[in-house]
Amino acid sequence: MKSEPSRWSGLHEGRLSAMVDVARAAGDHTLTHFRSTGLVVDAKSDESPVTIADREAEQLVRRMITERFPDDTVQGEEFAETVGESSFRWVVDPIDGTKSFVCGVPLYSTLLALEKDGEPIGGVIYLPALGEIVVAASGLGAWYQQAGRAWQIACVSDRESLSDAVFVTSQVDSFAARGADAAYRSLESACRITRSWGDGYGYLLVATGRADLMVDPICNAWDVAAIMPVILEAGGEFTSWKGEKTVRGGDGFGTNGRLHQAVLAMLKDGSV
Repeated sequence: MKSEPSRWSGLHEGRLSAMVDVARAAGDHTLTHFRSTGLVVDAKSDESPVTIADREAEQLVRRMITERFPDDTVQGEEFAETVGESSFRWVVDPIDGTKSFVCGVPLYSTLLALEKDGEPIGGVIYLPALGEIVVAASGLGAWYQQAGRAWQIACVSDRESLSDAVFVTSQVDSFAARGADAAYRSLESACRITRSWGDGYGYLLVATGRADLMVDPICNAWDVAAIMPVILEAGGEFTSWKGEKTVRGGDGFGTNGRLHQAVLAMLKDGSV
C-alpha cells in the first residue's frame, strides 16, 4: 500500500524515515564544496576522481547511522565496510557522479540504500544541487519531490517501443571497456533519443518517466543498491545484464519495464 515518506517514521524501527533524512543531510553537505574555488581532486586507484566532499559526506552518513543504529552494517564507496550484527545494511554513494560534481555540473546525486538480509528494501536518489529527490520503500511506492513542493507518486513511462524511447547512460566509453560497443550502437540506433544524463540522475529520470532506460556497463553495489527499489516501486524493472535481480552483478540497467526484455536482448547480443 502506497504511503508518503512522511508517514514512514515507525517502519523498520525508524530506519526508512532515517534513510531519507540521512541522504538529505549528506547531499546538502556536498553543496558546501560544490563550485568552490580551489577544490582539490584526487585520483583513486582506478583513476576515478574523489574529493573532500565525497569523503566528508560519507563520514556524515556513517556517523548519523552509527548514532541511531549501532548494530547495522554500513558499506560505502570511500571507506571500508563496517560490519554490524543486525540484519540491516546501509549502502552509500556520497557523490554519484563525481565527474559532474568537479566540473560544477548539478547532475550528481547522493545515493543511500537500506537492505535487510541482503535485499534492498529502500532507496534514495537525492540531487542536492537541483533540489530533486526520489525515495522508495518496498510495498510503499516511489515518491518524487522538487524543492518546496509536495510529494507526488513517481511513475515510469508507458512507452512500449524503443523507437519512442529515451536512452541514457553515464559514459559511452564504458561500453567499450567491457567489450560491449555493439550493444551501445544497437541501443543508440534503436532509441529515439540518446543522452549521457547518467549516474543516479539517469535512474531518477527513468523513475519519473522522463527517460525510459538507463544502462550501466560497469558498476559497484553502491552505484545501484539505492536504484533497484526506486525503479521497482516506480513500476519499472532493474536487473543485471544477465537478467538477474541483483545489485552486485558488476553491471545493471533500469527500464520502464515494458522495454526491459528488448533491452536485455540487445545487451546480451552486443557484449563479448
